[in-house]
Amino acid sequence: MTFRIAINGYGRIGRCFVRALHESPLREEMQIVAINEPADLESMAYLTRFDSTHGRFPGTVELDGDKLRIDGQPIAVSHARSPGEVDWRGLGLDLLVEASGRYPQRAGLEAFIAAGCPRLLLSHPGQTAADVDRTVVIGVNHGALTGGERLVSAASCTTNAIVPVLALLDSALGIEQAMATTLHSVMNDQPPIDGYHHSDLRRTRSAMQSMVPVATGLARGIERLLPGLTGRVTAKSIRVPVTNVSAIDLVLSLRNATDAATINAQLQQAADTAFAGLLAVSAEPHASIDFNHSPQSAIVDAGQTRVAGRMANLLVWFDNEWGYANRMIELAALWRQRLTAAGAAARG
Repeated sequence: MTFRIAINGYGRIGRCFVRALHESPLREEMQIVAINEPADLESMAYLTRFDSTHGRFPGTVELDGDKLRIDGQPIAVSHARSPGEVDWRGLGLDLLVEASGRYPQRAGLEAFIAAGCPRLLLSHPGQTAADVDRTVVIGVNHGALTGGERLVSAASCTTNAIVPVLALLDSALGIEQAMATTLHSVMNDQPPIDGYHHSDLRRTRSAMQSMVPVATGLARGIERLLPGLTGRVTAKSIRVPVTNVSAIDLVLSLRNATDAATINAQLQQAADTAFAGLLAVSAEPHASIDFNHSPQSAIVDAGQTRVAGRMANLLVWFDNEWGYANRMIELAALWRQRLTAAGAAARG
C-alpha cells in the first residue's frame, strides 16, 4: 500500500515537496492525498504549474471542484488556519508534512496529533531538541529512526548541507573549532522593497538591494546532530539578493596540518561511496545559479578549498529548496520502511 501523505502549508517547501516527489523514483511508494493552505485554490494550482525558480511542472495540474488534481490524482484541499479545523483523521493519513513553519514547539505540533494525524515530519527544526521526538539528517543519523516516533524534524536546509561535511572531516582529520557563515538566498520574511515586515529591523530592508545579516540557530542545530562538537561551533548568516541557491563559507581549525588536496580527496571519496546522492564535489568554475535544482544536500567547491597549516576554508553550495525537499522525501520513505518492518515484526 502507498504511504498516504498530507501537507500543511503550501509555500516554497510544500510545493517543492510535491514537485520533487513527481521527479523521484520514490513516487510509487507515496501518495499526496490532502493539502491544507490558507490561500485560494486557483492560486495554489497556478503556483504548482508555474514556478519562477524550478520552471513549469512537468506533469498535469487541474482544478476539480474543491480539489486539486495532480497527475490525475485527486487531492483534498482545505484552507484552515489551525490544526483542529481539518478532519485529518477522516483522511486516513500515514504522515503529515508540516511545511508551514508555524509550529516549532511541541504543544502546537501535538495539536495535529490530537486532531487525527498519526505522525508529523517537520520542514524546520524544533525550537528545542525536546520539542520533537527526533531530529534526522539523512546520511548522518538516519539509522536512529525507529518508526515509533510521532514528531520528527528534518532539521534545516543549512544543517543538512553542513552536518555531513563536518561529520566527515571531524572523523578524518579532527575538528577543534568551526565557524560557518551562511550566504542564504532571500526568503519570504523579507520585503522586496523597504517595509514593515519583521520585528528584526534589518529584515525591514529590501531583500533585493542589500546583503542583510540575520540571526541563525545553525550552531545549535549542528550540536544537536554532532554533540561531540558542542561548544566548538559558531555561525552567522547573511541573506544575499538571489532567489535560490545558498552557500556556506566554512572555516575549520583542525588537529593536524593538512592540505587542500587531502580534504578534497576525503570528501570526494565519501561522495562516491557512503554519501552518494547526498554530497558532491565540483571542480568546475561554477556560479550559484549552476546549482539550481541540484538534489544533493551539499556540493563542495573543490577549487575554493584553502588550507594554511591547521586552518582550512571550504565553500559549500546547496539548493536550499530542492536539495532539502529531496531529503524530506527520503526521510518519509525511510519512516515508511521502519513502520512496515515494525508491523511485520508485530505480526510475528
